[in-house]
Amino acid sequence: MGEHEDETAVTVELHGNVLMMGLNRPAKRNAFDRSVLDALAEAYTRLEDDPQAWVGVLFAHGEHFTGGLDLAQFAERIGAGESRHDSEDAIDPWGLIGRERSKPIVAAAQGWCLTLGIELLLAADIRIAAEGVRFSQMEVKRGIYPFGGATIRFPREAGWGNAMRWLLTGDEFDAAEALRLGLVQEVVDPGTQVDRAVELAERIAAQAAPLGVRATLASAHRALTEGHRAAADRLVPDVGALLSSEDAAEGVNSFVERRPARFTGR
Repeated sequence: MGEHEDETAVTVELHGNVLMMGLNRPAKRNAFDRSVLDALAEAYTRLEDDPQAWVGVLFAHGEHFTGGLDLAQFAERIGAGESRHDSEDAIDPWGLIGRERSKPIVAAAQGWCLTLGIELLLAADIRIAAEGVRFSQMEVKRGIYPFGGATIRFPREAGWGNAMRWLLTGDEFDAAEALRLGLVQEVVDPGTQVDRAVELAERIAAQAAPLGVRATLASAHRALTEGHRAAADRLVPDVGALLSSEDAAEGVNSFVERRPARFTGR
């Protein structure tokens, strides 16, 4: 599939306006070591900074999405309070520090999806799971707790009791339970999860104005982080700014002319 090399920790390929980002340490069940953390941050930064990349797809090569963090490698670094990745300008894939991501990500999981993998899904915007995925937020079994956002996002997505059922026990759950919880939006046949994620990403890229998509994400995030009033106060001013864009003019013209819109991101 194009420009990546097999030894890269995360493959990155631009297909049209969709940036494919693939965890690529399959011999280690895509467990996160330093190289994977840094490479994924670089991939997310490219998504944010590349004007041709409108939507990202996060997936994993091999049988498993990820076995989670290589804790033995990072225990000392984490204990010292150091960042997961080195660059302050990079986009944090877990959306907890540094610059905020403004472009949507569709994630696809298979096999094992443990600890940081669940938190990557929670930080994405649309999540697809293959039937048979095994999920576990097992940090409590290792004497620590989730530090990639699960304690923030899991209760919000699933409700307090549902989240605590899995966060406090570290028990394993399946794709059907993930769907019930809202952790994923669709469960598909094994081997088709990436195709479905790409289908949705291409639908967003082809049918939705990228400026409108980014404004929609920003408004929704603002409501979650700053509250109802802060988001409501920005609705009219932000849509007013969008109406001056070339994409908005194209959207109106395509409606009048009864044809598909051709958006450019300007």
